Amino acid sequence: MVKANRENRSKFLKVKCPDCENEQLVFDKATSVVECTVCGRVLTEPTGGKAIIKADVIASFE
Repeated sequence: MVKANRENRSKFLKVKCPDCENEQLVFDKATSVVECTVCGRVLTEPTGGKAIIKADVIASFE
């Protein structure tokens, strides 16, 4: 039995809100709208694959 090596292609992103500069973690394949926890601005929008990131990406965590 051969076990396939599955590569993790998804990651978490640390983003900064363009309005209030709050930093928070979001999933790059978010399936729902993610809003800033401080001001409520939309940071990510789902697309069925990778989410549209509407904030400044500071770091990436795999």
